[in-house]
Amino acid sequence: MNVSLSLLRNGPLGWMLTMALLLSFVRPSHVVAADEPAAAPRPSDEQVRFFETTIRPLLANHCYDCHGEETQESELRLDSFAGMRRGGKAGPALIPGKPEGSLIVTAVSYRDNDLKMPPDGKLTDKQIADLTAWVKMGAPHPDSGNVEALQTRSRVDLAEGRAHWAFRPLNKPPTPAVADAAHVRNPIDAFLQSALEARGLSPLGPADKRLLIRRATFDLIGLPPTPEEIDAFLADDSADAFEKVVDRLLESPHYGERWGRHWLDIARYADSNGLDENVAHGNAWRYRDYVFRAFNDDKPYDEFLVEQIAGDLLDSGDDLDRKHERLIATGFLVLGPKVLAEVDSAKMEMDIIDEQLDTIGRSLLGLTLGCARCHDHKFDPIGQDDYYALAGIFKSTRVMETYKIVARWNENTIATPEELARKTQHEQLIADKKQEIETQLAQAKSLLPPPNGETVPADVEQQFPEETRTRLQTLRAELKQLESSLPVLPSAMGVVDGSVADVAIHVRGSHLTLGEVVPRRFPLVMTGEAQSPLPSDRSGRLEFARWLVGENHPLTARVFANRIWRWHFGKGLVPSVDNFGVRGEAPTHPDLLEWLAARFVEQDWSVKAMHRLIMSSVAYQRGSRHDPVNAGADPDNRLYWRYDMQRLDAESLRDALLSVSGTLDRTMGGNLLAVENRAYLFNHTSQDKSSYNDLRRRSVYLPVIRNHLYDFFQLFDYADPSVLDGDRDSSTIAPQALLLMNSELLHELTTAMADRLLTLEDSPRDRIDRLFVETYGRPPAAEETASLLEFLARFESLAVRDAPPEEAARRAWRQLCHSVVTSNEFVYVR
Repeated sequence: MNVSLSLLRNGPLGWMLTMALLLSFVRPSHVVAADEPAAAPRPSDEQVRFFETTIRPLLANHCYDCHGEETQESELRLDSFAGMRRGGKAGPALIPGKPEGSLIVTAVSYRDNDLKMPPDGKLTDKQIADLTAWVKMGAPHPDSGNVEALQTRSRVDLAEGRAHWAFRPLNKPPTPAVADAAHVRNPIDAFLQSALEARGLSPLGPADKRLLIRRATFDLIGLPPTPEEIDAFLADDSADAFEKVVDRLLESPHYGERWGRHWLDIARYADSNGLDENVAHGNAWRYRDYVFRAFNDDKPYDEFLVEQIAGDLLDSGDDLDRKHERLIATGFLVLGPKVLAEVDSAKMEMDIIDEQLDTIGRSLLGLTLGCARCHDHKFDPIGQDDYYALAGIFKSTRVMETYKIVARWNENTIATPEELARKTQHEQLIADKKQEIETQLAQAKSLLPPPNGETVPADVEQQFPEETRTRLQTLRAELKQLESSLPVLPSAMGVVDGSVADVAIHVRGSHLTLGEVVPRRFPLVMTGEAQSPLPSDRSGRLEFARWLVGENHPLTARVFANRIWRWHFGKGLVPSVDNFGVRGEAPTHPDLLEWLAARFVEQDWSVKAMHRLIMSSVAYQRGSRHDPVNAGADPDNRLYWRYDMQRLDAESLRDALLSVSGTLDRTMGGNLLAVENRAYLFNHTSQDKSSYNDLRRRSVYLPVIRNHLYDFFQLFDYADPSVLDGDRDSSTIAPQALLLMNSELLHELTTAMADRLLTLEDSPRDRIDRLFVETYGRPPAAEETASLLEFLARFESLAVRDAPPEEAARRAWRQLCHSVVTSNEFVYVR
């Protein structure tokens, strides 16, 4: 928690009032006082004399008016030892023997830029030294032998915390019985139908087959179905016709691109660092392509998570490709934005750890772990000790190659033996060339007459014969060419284990004020006190990763099952998909969520199996039309009586435009960054090395530049790449329509659409049919065809006044295509 100091810098007592606020954060209701250890030893007479003659006068002059017998601002009293130890609402203001963990010492030392007391002028060096020495010697006080030493931290009420639904053990409920079995195809439908019947509502019937294949195709691969795919589905009257469509889409390599992009939202993927030094993540694409392969291969989700948290610690045997893939997977921990020019390296390291914990907490556990950096979580049963126990795991992990400005993130070499051998051979050629130059110089110098003095002249080479000088010039040019062509070994953003260390609690989240050291472990609310200690020679990341996917973990399967549901239906069973804590929203169908999570684990964490299950349900295949009776009772469709219409996201919209224009480049994988790794990409002034206009690859391959997103993405609610986002917004604003009407991209693509249609040896009526099926998935109605034919004729008659007939026709068809792809029917999936 940050507290502003600027409002309290008036009057001689202002600094102590501010101190009170900083020491008095509100203790959450679920936090209780810990058992108190035995009383401190009684101080010596000399120590008491030091307090009475030096420390008490200092406190009396600066503190007692606001924190004495008559007034205790923020419940903080500093005129007694018990009051100082008890502190304000947040706990002790003083930790005897630990000046580095006492806020008073931090404040008067001015070592924390956010806490400088008194604000109107620093105390003298002697006063600070005296106060520090007093705390270091154990804070001797006449009453210290009579006051029990308080614990320096609170602990969470674990029993109350475990009562929250998200922390209860996973338990698969039975499938409910329903009155109307016609709306039930699998257990998903039974849970939903039971809730509908309880409200007296009837769901809609099935969607039209054309709508259904368009829905499924955009859902699974992010592209529109082709006319040929639609025709094949319409012609298939078998009972499993739709299941065959789903299987075909799941086998498409474009499936991994679509669903991998969902994961990249969670992984806060970006191709640049952002923040102060917006340099290129030149190898981030390797992680992106790893994610796409994982989804295409249906890599079990538990294995997928373990590789990203601790892939470097897994034994891959002699399988070099697998070892490299797992190293690439750990890029998940490195992708976050970093203040690379931070002068305080200790602060930078803890900020990076905080970003990692916040990402892991919200993406994998649905918990806001980052809230416990400065104090016990105000709402969830996560203590500050839990936070720093986890922080120790990542403190023991090497994320950065160096913290020196400009800091460099860690990259792991993924070179093959052949690549390593080629580089070694090339380095030997460089060494040999240097030696040849040195030998040539030595021989030439030995042939010169002895110098008159003891110093060799600077221009000694000018005394060499011309043939020798020419030879040296040639050799140096060859050396320069060799050095410039030295092979660069492939590498990938990722982590390895570093120096193992537990972390002390950071009072107020500051590395300048340290409390007790917390051994590395997992949150107590989910694991309890009886945890096996993590290995002393390893970070504990592998154990942490395996704990995340352990059979008794209450959150991991729930969170991802809910994410799969959200990405299919546009909303989660738990609407707050990134927050399953007390402040998150409760599940609309808790038994269904439990059943799905348990089924997910039973099916070996197969994401594709979950797709088949969900998409085979009656609920997924329902129509999306409006029903006034149901809408009156359930306007937000929380009971899923219909399928919610959804707008195409930014990537699908752009890709659909490229697809129907015939210009989509379906090449997969690789790097489209125009700069080298770690090179500056965008700096908020005139330097901008990003380019998108000429790219026709799928949107998932366009560089994601932090602080400078592609404008098309920004307007259509692309995820903020600096933070995870498992629940993208879908807005409707005027600039979206303006971009679709006026952008250069749309002009180019609709021109390509018109040109392609005009090359068909068809009648205008047949071309309109083709256009509608490609864009809307259906043929036009008779009145639509008549209206469009009239439009074409009138537009051509006007355009021909200043253009040849052929160009006039081209313009008319371009305008028609533009109108079709900017309509709601193209932009929305029903």
